Amino acid sequence: MDKIVSAPWFALGLFAGMLLAFGVGWRTGGRRKSGENGSLSGAIDSAIFGLFSLLVAFTFSGAAERYDQRRHLIAEETNNIGTAWLRVDLLSTSDQPPVRELFRRYLDSRLQTYRKLAETPLPEKEMAESVRLQDEIWKRSVVATSGPGAHQDAGKLLLPALNAMIDITTTRAMATLIHPPAAILILLFGLGLASSFLMGLGMADVTRRNLVLVVGYVAITALTVLVIVDLEYPRRGLIRVDPYDSFLRDLRQTMNDR
Repeated sequence: MDKIVSAPWFALGLFAGMLLAFGVGWRTGGRRKSGENGSLSGAIDSAIFGLFSLLVAFTFSGAAERYDQRRHLIAEETNNIGTAWLRVDLLSTSDQPPVRELFRRYLDSRLQTYRKLAETPLPEKEMAESVRLQDEIWKRSVVATSGPGAHQDAGKLLLPALNAMIDITTTRAMATLIHPPAAILILLFGLGLASSFLMGLGMADVTRRNLVLVVGYVAITALTVLVIVDLEYPRRGLIRVDPYDSFLRDLRQTMNDR
């Protein structure tokens, strides 16, 4: 899904909706005859609760996997940029300073892009600047690898490293946009309401409602969904990948020493 989903609002809406659905189920169940279609109702309840549990489990697993993938991509991009930076040594002494300065500006642009991800899914201005710098680094490097004073294998070693450095930006951009289809979150929300409604129906014959049990179930469910959605947007919520950008910042710091 391309639109940003607010994890707190989604979870809060689910919490309120499930409480309301429970109340509706309680009132509806109080008006039906005791024991009517009991076995069939129990089978349907079990099926819906089971389906809801499976959907939560698979959605949680997918969100956690995508979160880990985004963390690994930070390390991969750091390694790619670092490798290309080291191989600039293969260029002639006169060609190295301008290329290294472009690398510094490029890494600054990448860090700015990730800071802006907290505001927009893909910051177009910052990404366009990164692409422009990539193009300039590539053109200068192609010329410099065949220039006098360059190592004989400069082209074979530096250019593939630059290609990997450029390719990872597309991979990371795609990873930022990959989320579950909206239909899955809608179904998750709907099944949450249905399970709460059925719980209300099942407790309709009880003389006194156990509100602690009800609120506890609804709160745990909403909290789980909050974590799921939060994992999907790790630049905006409580669970974030921002601390791992320190690897890129450390690399940028080492560039100041050359």
